[in-house]
Amino acid sequence: MSRTAKPELTFRQIWNMCFGFMGIQFGFALQNANVSRIFQTLGAHVDDIPILWVAAPLTGLIVQPLIGHYSDRTWTRLGRRRPYFLAGAVLATLALLAMPNAPALWVAAVLLWIMDASFNVSMEPFRAFVADQLPTTQRPLGYALQSFLIGVGGVIASLLPWLLAKAGVANVAAGDAIPDTVRYAFDAGAVVLLAAVGWTVLATREYPPDQLAAFSDSLPASPRAQDRAAARRQGAWWLGTGVIAVLAIALSHLDYRLYLLAGGLLAFGLGMLWLGFSRREHVLTGILADLRGMPVAMRRLAWVQFFSWFAMFALWTYTTPAVTAVQFGATDPHSAAYNQGANWVGVLFATYNGVAVLAAVVIPWMVRRFGLRWSHLINVWLGGLGLLSFLLIRDPDWLLLSMVGVSFAWASILSLPYALLSDHLPAAKMGVYMGIFNFFIVIPQILAASVLGLLLKLFFAGQPMDALALAGVSLLIAGLCVLRVAEPAVARRAAQPPG
Repeated sequence: MSRTAKPELTFRQIWNMCFGFMGIQFGFALQNANVSRIFQTLGAHVDDIPILWVAAPLTGLIVQPLIGHYSDRTWTRLGRRRPYFLAGAVLATLALLAMPNAPALWVAAVLLWIMDASFNVSMEPFRAFVADQLPTTQRPLGYALQSFLIGVGGVIASLLPWLLAKAGVANVAAGDAIPDTVRYAFDAGAVVLLAAVGWTVLATREYPPDQLAAFSDSLPASPRAQDRAAARRQGAWWLGTGVIAVLAIALSHLDYRLYLLAGGLLAFGLGMLWLGFSRREHVLTGILADLRGMPVAMRRLAWVQFFSWFAMFALWTYTTPAVTAVQFGATDPHSAAYNQGANWVGVLFATYNGVAVLAAVVIPWMVRRFGLRWSHLINVWLGGLGLLSFLLIRDPDWLLLSMVGVSFAWASILSLPYALLSDHLPAAKMGVYMGIFNFFIVIPQILAASVLGLLLKLFFAGQPMDALALAGVSLLIAGLCVLRVAEPAVARRAAQPPG
């Protein structure tokens, strides 16, 4: 097959293809800044917040690889990835409208599951979409532009409850009702999400699969040679470890949340055994086989993602109880001081999303100057130091400075690992590998949901502020891990605007 160079796109074309991500992040930011507040308002104890949040990473673990697998094999009148953008956006819109009207804590937990599943249906194909459409040299620019638009959506969404309160909308509700500031913000998020994703669906086009495979920068998919005996041995080891973990938890009467971690070990072990004994090709065995055969660069990036997303999960779940308790001196979620502090957390989240917009502009320059790896290390270390500074600050206004560091880490986490990864993936499996890469985003969040509450209770006297300190240390480790990943040869020429 003769191969041709993939044409570069104009800035406007790249903007249109990334614009829908702003809408997804608008909804995602509302979720991150307000769901812990909703849970506490409906009666959740601070120790139970991580386990209630576990719906989000578990959903991503299941949904994203499946969506990636099927989007690689889809071709409709709307194209390859765009049908998934649209379907996810419609479902997420309905979930956003329902979430602040949840009548009970268990209903809110179920709605979080549905909402996050819907975000994931749209989110994973957007990552693969950039790699599909852009040549290697433009991919860092595409992912940086996604970070820019994510920041824009995150700023507005995170600020909405605070802005509505300033405009006179009620910020405290009677009983277990959710304040009007939160309800109206979620209503606005539903509209923005659907409109932004609809713009990308209508304003972009996709390469047909045969044309995509013919481009010179599209790596061929290597034949998948299965070592079934090795898969069986691996499956037996993980299954045995899971059984031992379950017995240890039960016999020692350990915290029930640890069963989630043990269940993950059992599930992975069973999956590997199925792969080892199965003789037929189907969706699950295909995903598991691709997981076992993933490129070396992806294996090394897995550790970078692990420590990065452990930190982000701690940030999202514990900033509200930490800041309201320490900087605002309030633990009663029905008090005016608590709700004032919760609104300020929205401002802090808006700050890290807002400065991330500027960071996304700076990151392409950093890549040209320092390369992908060192740029990512610098950025996540800034985030780690920012989170550690929460321990020293008592004036909530000064926390804005801490969030500047977090913003650089966030913009980098959303762009540079994908730029490092995409050059090592075959075009025919871009979607499924991007979905598998999501394992290393959601597994640390599941781990955090399993152990963070227990760690706080056993070692930190239940103080949520210490969870943010653990998050800061985790980002410092992530920076060290990225140095093990090979630097692509094209990195220093990447991220330049098209001529």
